[in-house]
Amino acid sequence: MTQKSHKSSVFICGECGRESLKWLGRCPECQGWNTFVETRPTPPGASFSGPLGPAPQELSQIEDRPLERLVLPLSEFNRVLGGGIVPGSVVLIGGDPGIGKSTLLLQVSSLAAQGGGRVVYVSGEESLEQIRLRAERLGVVGKGVFLLAETDIEAILYRLGELSPNLVIVDSIQTVSLGELGAAPGSLIQVRESTMRLMRWAKGSAVPVLIAGHVTKEGAIAGPRVLEHIVDVVLYLEGEPYSSYRLLRGVKNRFGSTHEVGVFEMMGQGLVEVDNPSGAFISLRPAEAIGSAVVPTLEGTRPFMVEIQALTTPTVFGLPRRTANGVDMGRLLLITAVLSKRVGLALGNQDIIVNVGGGFRVSEPATDLGIALALASSFRNAEVNPGMVAVGEVGLSGDVRPAPYLERRLSEAARLGFQTCLAPRVKAGTPAPPGIELIQADTLREALRKGLRAPKRGQASGDPPPGGESRD
Repeated sequence: MTQKSHKSSVFICGECGRESLKWLGRCPECQGWNTFVETRPTPPGASFSGPLGPAPQELSQIEDRPLERLVLPLSEFNRVLGGGIVPGSVVLIGGDPGIGKSTLLLQVSSLAAQGGGRVVYVSGEESLEQIRLRAERLGVVGKGVFLLAETDIEAILYRLGELSPNLVIVDSIQTVSLGELGAAPGSLIQVRESTMRLMRWAKGSAVPVLIAGHVTKEGAIAGPRVLEHIVDVVLYLEGEPYSSYRLLRGVKNRFGSTHEVGVFEMMGQGLVEVDNPSGAFISLRPAEAIGSAVVPTLEGTRPFMVEIQALTTPTVFGLPRRTANGVDMGRLLLITAVLSKRVGLALGNQDIIVNVGGGFRVSEPATDLGIALALASSFRNAEVNPGMVAVGEVGLSGDVRPAPYLERRLSEAARLGFQTCLAPRVKAGTPAPPGIELIQADTLREALRKGLRAPKRGQASGDPPPGGESRD
C-alpha cells in the first residue's frame, strides 16, 4: 500500500505551488486556469543518514555582524537591492522574454569582477560564443568573468566549489535540472528543487547568487511566482514593448525596503542608468498642453514626476469606451464617476483614454487629482495652469485628501522648475520648499477651478461652455 502511494502522481499548480491528488481545471488558491502539472514525487528515504546540521542557538547569543554588501558602480541597481548585494543572498530577476535580463546580468558580472573578484556566469540557454558576441556589443572585457555552459545542477555546484567565486549568476533557472528527479527541465518540481540546491550552497558559502527567470505568455513554464517564497530578493524588469526605458522594480527584499525602482534606458551599449528619471519622463511635454497634468508620484522612497495624458471625445458607439494605459482601470472609473456626479461633467457619452507618458505605471491614490485634472482639461478644452503639479486622493463624495510625504514631492517638483502645486488642504504651518507655492483645495470642484485656465475658443459643439457644469 505504501509502495503504491509513492508511485502515484501529484498535480502541482505552476503559479502558486498548490498540490492536489487530481487534476483541476482551475486552481482554488490563485484562481489560475490550466496551471496544474502532473509530477511524480521522489520516494522518501527509510531513515535519515545525512550529516547533522548546526545545533540550535539562542537568539540573544547570536553574534551581531554587520552585512558587508557588494556595492557595484551601478547606483540604480544598488538602490533597488537596498544598498548592494548581501553575501549569501539569492536574488531572482524576472521579466518577459527579451526585456533585457541577460544584458543586465552580464553588465553586473563585469562590474563585480572589476574590483578583482571572480564571477561565474552559468548559461543554460546560450553557448559561450553567443555570450561573447553580446559582451563585445556591450563593451564588456570579461576579465575575471568565467563562463559555464551547463544545465545539470550537480555539475554546476561542483564547478562552483572548484572556482570559489565571489558572485554566481544563473541564466536562467528554467534551463537547469536535477537528473534524479526524472522531470523535464522547466517543470515546477525541477525549478523548485534546483533553486533549493543553489540556496543551500549560497548560504553555506556566503556567496550571492543572481537567478534569471522568465515567464511565457501561455504560462506553460513555471514562472518566478513559484520561487518568491524561496529566494531572498525578487526583482522584476519591466518596460513597454516600444519604449526604451526599463524599470527594475523590487517586490520582495529581506535586507531592505520593497517597492524601490531603478530606471534604465536600453541603448546600443546595454542598459544605461537614467540619472534624472523625472526630467526624462516629462521632457517631451508641450508647454501649453490640453489634457495633460504632471503628478509627483512616489515609488518606494523615491519621487518621480510623471505626465498624465487624457483625451475625451464623443463616442460613435452605443457604449462609451474607457481605456487606461499605465493607470488602474478601477481608479479611472472611480474618478470618472466622481467627475460626473459631484462636479457635473457630462462624461456619460464620452470615450475616455488615459495614458502615462514614457511607459511608466502609477498605482498610488495620490495620482487621482492629476488624472481628474487631465480629464477636465481635455473635456473643457482648457489648459492646466503652467508650471503646476497636482497631487491628492479623490474621495467618492468629491473631496480631495492629502498624500503622504508631501514635502518630498514638492522638493522634487521645485528642483525641476515647477512653481505651484495643487494639493488638498494640509495642516497649518506645513512648510513648502523655496520656489514653489502650495495651492490648496477642499473639494474636487474647487481644485478644478484653481487648476484650469479659461477654456480655449472654438470649442466643439459637444463641449460645455466655460463654467457650464451643473450646480447640484
